[in-house]
Amino acid sequence: MCHPTGGRPPASPVVTGDVAEHGRLEITAADGNRLSAYRAVPAVPNGRNLVVLPDIRGLHPFYEALAMRFAEAGFPTIVIDYYGRSAGPAPRDASFDPMAHLPLLEDRHVDADTAAAAARLRAEHPAPVFTVGFCLGGGHSWRQAATGLGLAGAIGFYGPPRFFGDATAALSAPLLMLLAGDDAATPPAAFDELTSGFDEAGKPYEKHVYDGAPHSFFDRDSGEWEQACADAWHRILDFTARHARTAAA
Repeated sequence: MCHPTGGRPPASPVVTGDVAEHGRLEITAADGNRLSAYRAVPAVPNGRNLVVLPDIRGLHPFYEALAMRFAEAGFPTIVIDYYGRSAGPAPRDASFDPMAHLPLLEDRHVDADTAAAAARLRAEHPAPVFTVGFCLGGGHSWRQAATGLGLAGAIGFYGPPRFFGDATAALSAPLLMLLAGDDAATPPAAFDELTSGFDEAGKPYEKHVYDGAPHSFFDRDSGEWEQACADAWHRILDFTARHARTAAA
């Protein structure tokens, strides 16, 4: 799994206020899928919305906690689950096996569910929308910038390029790539090949590699990588602030 079962995300080094509202909700995508999601609303919105695409586990407590951390930093946030079509929208316990459902997940499913979450955010908070994903969700997050969703930008932590696919030509928003230097899941050459394609196509992206960091370093309990976690937070805050202004302009 991307993060340990008991792992929790590190808090933002910049906290703008309290969380005004949070909890699970059910969203209906355009194809009729009913997906479980988790929503966190800041008391003081910063003018930037986030859709979070989790790792292979889908809507796991790690990502519910992450939604809270993002809301504390001012982001109205919705985390989506991937498996409403195959497992239904009801809450799941630790016996849930995402590997049994992953083969049934298609790109178009992720696209429809992300679009539904983005629409919900825009309806409540008219502001630029970004996606941020982890592992499986990292690759899909970058790919969302090529789906016509009108994103202001797409952020991914250690996202295997295979989940991005061949979407380079259709990219219409900048990417932020936060990569583990010692990623056992994806060799550095795979990311180099991906960014070479971005360079050839003239697509804007920012790439930062945390030397020696393992896959899933973004975890509160990864004490050795505390500085990397703080740096990643600062990069997210800076990237979204800059590109929100561009989108608003």
